[in-house]
Amino acid sequence: MEKAIVLALSAMGAAIGMGLAALGAAIGDGNAAAKMLEGTARQPEMAGKLFVNMLISVGLIEALPIIAVVIGIILVFANPFASMF
Repeated sequence: MEKAIVLALSAMGAAIGMGLAALGAAIGDGNAAAKMLEGTARQPEMAGKLFVNMLISVGLIEALPIIAVVIGIILVFANPFASMF
């Protein structure tokens, strides 16, 4: 019985963690794109450099949800807490 509760709570925790990570990444990506567009509107000659910097930033921001998905998969399929019972 306890093992089923641990597995259910692990799945719920994984889903909540992945959802919050996706929400945070969406907010971060939106902020990065908005600031890049704002900078391009102020100085159009810097558009290329700003775009490259934005792509690097978005790549780093997207690392968080990828890590959250990996942790979620570990919690669901290779649960280290389930072996305690």
